[in-house]
Amino acid sequence: MTERDYYEILGVGKSASADEIKSAYRKMAMQYHPDRNPDDPSAEGKFKEAAEAYEVLSDQNKRARYDQYGHAGMRGGQDYHQYSNINDIFSAFGDIFGQSIFGDMFGQQQRGGRKRSQREPGADLRVRMPLSLEDIATGVERTIKLRHWKACGTCNGSGAKEGSGFSTCTVCEGSGEIRQVSRSVFGQFINIAPCTTCGGTGEILKDRCDTCEGEGRVEGETTVKVTIPAGVHTGNYLTVTGKGHAGRRGGESGDAIVVIEQTEHEIFERDEDDVYMDVVVDFPTAALGGEVNVQTLFGEASLKIEPGTQPGAVLRMKGKGIPHLNARGSGDQLVRFNVHVPTKLSSKEKSVLKDLATSDHFKPKDQRVESHFFDKIKEAFS
Repeated sequence: MTERDYYEILGVGKSASADEIKSAYRKMAMQYHPDRNPDDPSAEGKFKEAAEAYEVLSDQNKRARYDQYGHAGMRGGQDYHQYSNINDIFSAFGDIFGQSIFGDMFGQQQRGGRKRSQREPGADLRVRMPLSLEDIATGVERTIKLRHWKACGTCNGSGAKEGSGFSTCTVCEGSGEIRQVSRSVFGQFINIAPCTTCGGTGEILKDRCDTCEGEGRVEGETTVKVTIPAGVHTGNYLTVTGKGHAGRRGGESGDAIVVIEQTEHEIFERDEDDVYMDVVVDFPTAALGGEVNVQTLFGEASLKIEPGTQPGAVLRMKGKGIPHLNARGSGDQLVRFNVHVPTKLSSKEKSVLKDLATSDHFKPKDQRVESHFFDKIKEAFS
């Protein structure tokens, strides 16, 4: 059988640059990959033919020998017909295609090569973090204890007994995947699934670690420090990378997700970044004005009350609320006033109040209007 010219296979001239050769090969690999041509039996042959041409022309020394001696100068080179899995070829040219190109193309991650390096990752760990409004207003650093799966210290997370190791899975031949081809009236379908024998790793333990029984992880506790910024809300969360559950047999650890929960406060109510509180003052202070000390999230502060402050009046204390989480500035503290009405009075206090009650200034405005209305009615019937 006549061997085709490598330049002709890739569709480039003999003076083509290295970048032109790489680009031509990539284009052909995309075009003839068998997964994209399930109904074309010749696609796999063209795919391997292009890989062989690129393997020679991309190497400066091999290309020089080929230009001088042709195919006769290419002996002992790489044989692409030995591969049973097309993705093995892609593992040889990872600098061109990267590791995830066929995951992007076909919506699933293909594992090229004879060994599959990625292990089963660990799960994320969710942790509740109750915080008071004072903590939220100032920000806080907390030390938390995480109970989770940790990498086994005896086998360093591998799951293998000391002095032992792994052997290639005989079912998937180390690829970590099982391919099942089915045919129907609609064409050929290829189903790729993780190998159930090795769990998709491509390897099988020769001898299990006695401590973790081959899991590569054990139950344990880890203490970590987390910094909570000021202004967080219930439902906000922080991610502590790598502090979740360890993966099996060296798999990457998940993350610890710290979820904020604001606790109920005895004094304050929160509305976004504003806080509300109620203050009860005595009648003389409400009538004459004065100053009262009120509690804030940052300690006590003095608040001036204007003369004649009415029950239900709201005074605003600028910047005494919750700091904005992702912006400068803070919310406000709003103080709602109520007036204390005594339930027990001495004889002298009752006498003073009776005298004051006769003054128009101590009568509600609506009541005085109502009295005048009845006076007119009495005059009309007299």
